Amino acid sequence: MQKPVLLPLTAAVLAAHGWLLWQLPAWSDASAAMAPTQAAAPAFTTRSIAAPPPPPPAPAPAPVARPQPKPRPKPAAAARPEAAAPAPMEPAAADRPEPALPEEDSAALAEPAAPAEPMEAAAVDTAAVDTAAVDTAAVDTAAVATAAAAPAPPAEAAPAPLPDVQLPPPTRLSFDVSGQAKRFDYHASAELLWQHDGQHYELRQQIKAFLIGTRAQTSSGQLSAAGLVPQRFVDQGRREKSAELDFAAGQARFTPAAAPAPIEAGAQDRLSVFFQLSALLAAAPERYPAGSEISFTTVGSNDAERWTFRVHETETLELPVGPMPALRLERLPRHAGDQQGMLWLAPALGYLPARIRLTQGNGDFADLRLQAHTAP
Repeated sequence: MQKPVLLPLTAAVLAAHGWLLWQLPAWSDASAAMAPTQAAAPAFTTRSIAAPPPPPPAPAPAPVARPQPKPRPKPAAAARPEAAAPAPMEPAAADRPEPALPEEDSAALAEPAAPAEPMEAAAVDTAAVDTAAVDTAAVDTAAVATAAAAPAPPAEAAPAPLPDVQLPPPTRLSFDVSGQAKRFDYHASAELLWQHDGQHYELRQQIKAFLIGTRAQTSSGQLSAAGLVPQRFVDQGRREKSAELDFAAGQARFTPAAAPAPIEAGAQDRLSVFFQLSALLAAAPERYPAGSEISFTTVGSNDAERWTFRVHETETLELPVGPMPALRLERLPRHAGDQQGMLWLAPALGYLPARIRLTQGNGDFADLRLQAHTAP
């Protein structure tokens, strides 16, 4: 039963194989004929799609503000190359029917398009702007560094300090004297002689009055940058009294014998004190405005006490020598019985005394008014 069945099947299989072998040459020819057709597939007409125009380049960042004397203009950015004009576009797809494309063309359209040339130009322009901004920053930094390195203008030299004193030139002053002694009015003449050689000084004052006699005072000592440094004071009336000023020991010793009095640098005697005031005011009168006070330890013939002078305004005096402006100073008494004194110093005479008025505690006074002044 099996042989009759297998024989027809075997015959059918052989017939099929023989037919296949017979058809092989025909498929090879068809493949060869199709090859040129496939190679020419890209030659099919396609429509080109232009890339969208590139976005405008981002604006260059504004340069950071720096402290500069003047705003510096930014250098002009490099000229941008003109973008190539785009090719004329064909009608949009919506305006004409879309031709049927083979599968190969559809795959090609699905790939991303290459960037167009205008995009590259935009990138070059941005780089140029950035470079210009960097160059501007470098120039600004260099300018700031140069300004910082520049030497500062030389500071003005401080004015030289004013001297403490300015000594008046040697002078002989003559005075007309009016006064009262024990309720007796009198008139007299006085002479005040001021001499120095730049290192030492000598002062002599003498008053002569009829029926009263002569009274003289002298002061001598050294000169320093601070003014007069008295060493010996002598008061000669009915009898002579004197004081020795020993600054090294810090005391004044008296003759006739009296208890020594303490002194310090700057102390004066009762005659040198007026010329020390002259030297201070002549050097810098602006240091002593009206209302200011000047104090010295002042040594007499048997004691030492503090004398304080208050500066007042300038007055015009009517003197035997003629009208003369003079600065008034007042000695402030410490006690009710202290001697009071008024002193007028004339700027025209180097602040030498133009008038001196001394009043004792009992009311006696002497008023010396300038009559003449000459070189000694």
